[in-house]
Amino acid sequence: MTDNGKTHYRKAFDSPYLSSADIVEPTMLTVAYVRLEPDHTKKTKDLFNTAHFVEKELRPGEKLKPMILNATNSKTLRNLTGSAFIDDWNNVRVTVYVEPNVKFGRESVEGLRISSKAPAPPVDVNAWIGKVNACDTSDSLQDTWKLGGNLLRESGNRDGYARLKDAVTARLEAIKAKAAEAAVEAEA
Repeated sequence: MTDNGKTHYRKAFDSPYLSSADIVEPTMLTVAYVRLEPDHTKKTKDLFNTAHFVEKELRPGEKLKPMILNATNSKTLRNLTGSAFIDDWNNVRVTVYVEPNVKFGRESVEGLRISSKAPAPPVDVNAWIGKVNACDTSDSLQDTWKLGGNLLRESGNRDGYARLKDAVTARLEAIKAKAAEAAVEAEA
């Protein structure tokens, strides 16, 4: 986990699985499938429920690793999907976050959790940009920005939020330029 450019000490241990060191903030992911797999760390011969994700990168340039599902996270997926069978846990949107005080034996450690609440559906950024570009007054632009911006912020889509903000800024400039042009024509 990085915090303002800092590196989490656990990054040095390079686990083949997603860990609390990888998750900086609550992260929405899509479980592609879950399989019962052997431990790839080779520390045990146990089999684990292992979630693989649709997304290939956690952040640009950082590969998204599979996640071992402990009993708590397996129960959460059961509740989210309505099925106790891992074969049915396909294409499920989840939010993964770090719980700071998870009991691991006698210790209290940071652990990954899947939120029991299904994440909001993804917001279509391009549709909102289209709505922004269709605005012909600053008032309609402001209303569109409030609605679309709030949806994107609440969904955690920072890149989409930034793209919409850029589109709003550009559209506002176009609206102002058109109004100035109309004012010049009216004076002539």
